[in-house]
Amino acid sequence: MPTTIIQSNQTPFESLPIDPVTLDIIENALRNARVEMDTTLVRTAMSPGIREQGDAFPLIADHKGRMIVGQFGSYIGPFLDGYDGTLEDGDMIFLSDPYSVGGAISHSNDWLVLLPVFKEGRLIAYTSMFGHQSDIGGMVAGSMPIDATSIFQEGVRIPPVKIWKAGVYNEDLIKLVMHQTRTPEWCKADLNALIAACRVAARRIVEMAGRFGDDVFVSACEALLARNHRAMKMLIDTAIGEEPVSFEDYICDDGLGFGPYKIKCTMWRENGKVVLDFAGTDPQSKGSINFLLNENMMRMFFGIYMIMVFDPQILFNDGYYDLIDVRIPEGSLLKPKFPAALSGRTHALGRLFDILGGLLGQKTPEFLNAAGFSSSPHLFYSGADKQGKWFQLFQIGFGGIPGRPMGDGPDGHSLWPNFTNVPNEFLERYFPLVIERYETVADSGGAGLHRGGNGIIMTYKFLEPGQIAIHDDRWFVPPWGVNGGNPGARARKILRRADGSETIVGNKREDIEVAAGDELDFITWGGGGWGDPLLRDPALVALEVDQGLVTIDGARAYGVVIRADGTVDTAATEALRAVQRSSRGDLPLFNLGPGLAALRHDSLAETGLPAPQPPVWGVAAAA
Repeated sequence: MPTTIIQSNQTPFESLPIDPVTLDIIENALRNARVEMDTTLVRTAMSPGIREQGDAFPLIADHKGRMIVGQFGSYIGPFLDGYDGTLEDGDMIFLSDPYSVGGAISHSNDWLVLLPVFKEGRLIAYTSMFGHQSDIGGMVAGSMPIDATSIFQEGVRIPPVKIWKAGVYNEDLIKLVMHQTRTPEWCKADLNALIAACRVAARRIVEMAGRFGDDVFVSACEALLARNHRAMKMLIDTAIGEEPVSFEDYICDDGLGFGPYKIKCTMWRENGKVVLDFAGTDPQSKGSINFLLNENMMRMFFGIYMIMVFDPQILFNDGYYDLIDVRIPEGSLLKPKFPAALSGRTHALGRLFDILGGLLGQKTPEFLNAAGFSSSPHLFYSGADKQGKWFQLFQIGFGGIPGRPMGDGPDGHSLWPNFTNVPNEFLERYFPLVIERYETVADSGGAGLHRGGNGIIMTYKFLEPGQIAIHDDRWFVPPWGVNGGNPGARARKILRRADGSETIVGNKREDIEVAAGDELDFITWGGGGWGDPLLRDPALVALEVDQGLVTIDGARAYGVVIRADGTVDTAATEALRAVQRSSRGDLPLFNLGPGLAALRHDSLAETGLPAPQPPVWGVAAAA
């Protein structure tokens, strides 16, 4: 049964014409309310993942649950359709179980609160926010076990429950939940921060409706949704063809020895809608790399990509969702069956943006992005210090952003535009470690007219014995280049022991014991290059050599010869470029780099580790 909304005032809203000035004021007020949600959160949360990195996502929706402003796609509509309960003034919903909301949140570490906003007894809007919790119990510190084969191993699962009911706080519920986590102080503070952020936005909505009138506010929300629909329809009609195009990319492995895992999407326009069909995607994994992809989330991903490429001024909202038909096979990596493990879903999540780039650019290569969004690298470090006090670090790293039509990809930047790095000073103050290096990896960005962003190397020196875990991808399959650009470099992780021994470790490892004095080089991938490298300005290449972004040897990938004094040897450059042009043949639209078999061989030779084997689908499906 769908949700029952209890209202003392059931007067229907009147649809009114909205003048452009009023619409602009309300739109900007909503945008500001969303910013205020973020500000409230980061000033009151405690965990570094939320407080320092901003791993939380706000949403403001209209009275029907359609997102007006936000970042991660609207989940309220599907939630309301599936929640067999009531909502009334003074209620607030709390949940974390992905299966209970069809993937509206995609792993149990994300705690979500949903606040229905009432004004004078009538439901007028919703505010919501979810954020990644540093620990929710389970097999390992951080609650994201690589070797999990069931969601039951990944910590506490919270179904949709009322944390506030008719204005009364459910304190016993919170005591029960906090009893499951290794970091109850952080989790309780972060939960309160989520709640406070939603209440701040709710107050702003009531203020807006009070200033302009309820009917004007609701009509303005309808107008914003309709405007977005018109804009997206125009983009779809002009940028998406009726002839199907397909693209596929791979998750390198599942951390259990199997891989790569294929994600495939076919796109076409049909009856004014764009169809995104994931038929051909591999079956679900036995491990935790599955991604329970909510269809509305995929619609938002598609819309964000379209808007950022074609018209960044368009407001993200739910207005265009009926223009996108998302088809995901049951039992696949993107629609796993309960109780499949989900905690490592960030690799597939990031890879979807690369796949969208590969799809959308085939009709209009001038708008094609290279690969590089790719993954969301995590490091975990936990143990007890000399005083016996528990410490636990969860940190998200950044890779190289792909080369793009408008220019180079940023070096060492986040997948999500609002994410920031955890300051090294913060890490060294609150955790027993020292950051020995934090710098770009020269030449890791793919060469191109527009260079792919370099990855970064972050060297951690551990000061206390403990355990680390590494979650990353793009260590077999490199980020591909486009329009003649070269692929980016792959990720690597190097562990140096205090005794001087050195080991290259896999990018999905759990429970690695470290001693005081051990060091880890956490090296992320580079973004793919965009366009012919031989068209890049030699003076710009020389500048980047001087800046340490490109080496003298790496400059030759652009056909540029740099003298020892850092200047361009013009004659030698022209000669080298002539040789390279004559010997390379036609430039490919996609430069995928070496084949998967070759990459397995290379990685085996480099690391001495067993390369992933093809997935055992019968075992995976049974899980």
